Amino acid sequence: MPNPTDWDDLSQPLEGAAEASAAEGETSPAVGRDEWVARHGERRARRGGVLGTVEQRLQVVPWWAWLTLFVGIICLVPVGFESGYVRRVAFDTVVFMLLALGLNVVVGWGGLLDLGYVAFFGVGAYAYALLSSDQYDIHLPTLLVVPVVAIIGGIVGFLVGLPSRRLSGDYLAIVTLFFFQVFLTFTNNGDDVFGHSLTNGPNGILNLDQFEIFGWTLERATPDGLFNIVYLYVALVVFTLVYVALHLLNDSRTGRAWRSLREDPLAAELMGMPVNRLKLMAFAFGASVGALTGTFATALNGSVFPQNFEFPLLITVYTMVILGGAGSQAGVVLGAVLISVVLEMLRDAGGDVRALFYVVILLTLTAFFRASTKLAVVLGGTIVFGLLARFVAGEIDSSWTAGPVDDTGRIAAWASDWVIVPDHLAGWVAPVTYVGLIALALTLTLLQGWVRIAVLVPTLYLAAFVWENVMLPHPESARYIVLGAILVATMVARPQGLLGEKRVEIV
Repeated sequence: MPNPTDWDDLSQPLEGAAEASAAEGETSPAVGRDEWVARHGERRARRGGVLGTVEQRLQVVPWWAWLTLFVGIICLVPVGFESGYVRRVAFDTVVFMLLALGLNVVVGWGGLLDLGYVAFFGVGAYAYALLSSDQYDIHLPTLLVVPVVAIIGGIVGFLVGLPSRRLSGDYLAIVTLFFFQVFLTFTNNGDDVFGHSLTNGPNGILNLDQFEIFGWTLERATPDGLFNIVYLYVALVVFTLVYVALHLLNDSRTGRAWRSLREDPLAAELMGMPVNRLKLMAFAFGASVGALTGTFATALNGSVFPQNFEFPLLITVYTMVILGGAGSQAGVVLGAVLISVVLEMLRDAGGDVRALFYVVILLTLTAFFRASTKLAVVLGGTIVFGLLARFVAGEIDSSWTAGPVDDTGRIAAWASDWVIVPDHLAGWVAPVTYVGLIALALTLTLLQGWVRIAVLVPTLYLAAFVWENVMLPHPESARYIVLGAILVATMVARPQGLLGEKRVEIV
């Protein structure tokens, strides 16, 4: 037994501890302080030069100024582009922006893995179709049907959240995915519900009412048959109102409670927060935004079909939120813009798509290696490797390099002189090269130093081969493969997304 008179010595530091701590200098983390938070100010102080000055100036710009500038730029799209296709893409982008904002409420703020979100978008679309068509001969005024549909979406979200409020993670994902599948099954088989046709099944509901605001009917198309830009401006007005409302909600007590729920539900409950009610509110608000989006998207199309709400749409919206940064309003909007534009660029194989691929590869390498000797070695080695590979393939069999390039232009001509493009691609080549590319990419994550550089050179050339021979001939499937590759690369470089907040980690 120690002597009680010696117990006071237990509170004193061990001999030599103070000297050891001082020897570590300022790099030693302070006890009881988060390492990332403790050094955040130091890292900011290190940023200097022009970039540091620009960053500090941009940080003081208020959020509403950024929102005004962003909306103003989109309003100028019809001025700069007379193409009806470009204007329609702008409208679809605004729709994606709204869907991303609604999903961000559930996933980004509430931290709930909702895989049934697109079903709320469909609920809003079908609710508008039933209340503004000849299906039941109901033609409610636009200024009445739009808020009614938003309320219906909120109620459906609340009801879906009721059995899910005690679930989290994978269990919540399974329940919401089940709701999504129920919605698809019901809409596809809703042509015989107790002897009545509710949704007309796969044929959908046609001839929906156009928007009519204060006696002004918004025609879907101009007299020339082009997209009516009025719907773009209506969508922008709705987007602005929703963005401002959600921003104010995020700054309120409810928004702070949602973020606490996202970080640690158990800690939030111990602090006295109504966790179950917060989950229901997140479901309701997110579903209401999704249903609201379905109204003007459906009004413009003039019809609604179950095929409009398939699983790829859910994956696309989730990609926008994750890429932009879950929890950041500006981030998810940026993600929606980027993904929407990229998907449209990849819709058809052409010079723009080919240029986008090689530019992204070049920018990625530059961002990873910066202006260094390794970057020059990788680029030079890849070019030399390609020229040698094509020369050897041509010497073995001239048909291996006689394949046509389905495009004209400088980049296409350069690719045809560098990448092996066979006259006839054997059936086994596409799956083998594609799987080989994935295997090499995974191998790169396990290598370091110059060994990684050596493996990176053939990997880049194989990526170009797969792109020219496998992806471009099938642009529809290539769209989502490229989308996944962009998402994976972004998550590796910046796990929190483009504008997402870095999560605090205790070290």
